[in-house]
Amino acid sequence: MPTPTIGGSRAMTDREAGLIEKIRVLRQKRGAVILAHNYQLGEVQDIADFVGDSLELSQQAARTNAEVIVFCGVHFMAETAAILSPQKVVLLPDLHAGCPMADMITAARLREKKKEHPQAVVVCYVNSSAEVKADSDICCTSANAVTVIESLDAQEILFIPDQYLGHYVSTKTAKKVILWPGFCPTHARITADRVSELKREYPTAKLVVHPECRPEVIALADEVLSTGGMCRYAQRDDVEEMIVGTEMGIIYRLKKENPGKRFIPISEQAICPNMKSITLEKVLWSLEEMQPEVKVPEEIRVRAKEAVDRMLEIGARR
Repeated sequence: MPTPTIGGSRAMTDREAGLIEKIRVLRQKRGAVILAHNYQLGEVQDIADFVGDSLELSQQAARTNAEVIVFCGVHFMAETAAILSPQKVVLLPDLHAGCPMADMITAARLREKKKEHPQAVVVCYVNSSAEVKADSDICCTSANAVTVIESLDAQEILFIPDQYLGHYVSTKTAKKVILWPGFCPTHARITADRVSELKREYPTAKLVVHPECRPEVIALADEVLSTGGMCRYAQRDDVEEMIVGTEMGIIYRLKKENPGKRFIPISEQAICPNMKSITLEKVLWSLEEMQPEVKVPEEIRVRAKEAVDRMLEIGARR
């Protein structure tokens, strides 16, 4: 696995410069747009047209005129882009870049659970497969999960697949939230003991954590925010130091966009190997070979899109 870049600037090698130039030429030839998630390696973020969270990137791709989407992220993210842009070619430079949490639930297991709770509305975190989205009532992101749940008439919610995000949401609503036993291994490795150590070491720093963290970590935080929310929060004038409770890849973007500020990764173990599997070489190969392509069967795509669209409609009404 490549060494993660967590600083805001890097010295570019001749090899890297050559790869970037080849990617630039091919990107233009293919009519492609390159998207990179906030957790990607710094060199991959640097060659991207857009950097952001998974849904934000898929929406951005749908708005562009690009015929080809190179999604530097994990499989469910590329699927979401294919759901929203069925007329475009969606490439995932490493087809093995998956998401352990998304794999903790299947459509078949979800259907069985729905039988146990026939009155519950299924709210599906976008960090899930297209098949699971297709069997859900509505999607949500870490940023809008509370808003989505509060917008529903139902008083019983089956929240999938992240139990920690679901628990956080349950503290913000009077509704009954039934949790699926899934979790993000990267965020689960962040412990309250480590957080307490850093708070003592950096007493003036703001502690900002992702809602995929454990409840005892969230209880110690100054703010609980999505990756996009963290990037916006870091730009505030009153934020000079920030302990960052999420995957370490975001530190690169935070430092790049906020020179002079200090960002402390919450744990050296908060690294997602799947997010770090995409390299410049793989991006170039993907553009050269126009593969691996991610496709979603139409019947599944249509139903999954309905769940995503219901979420987007709530945002549009606000």
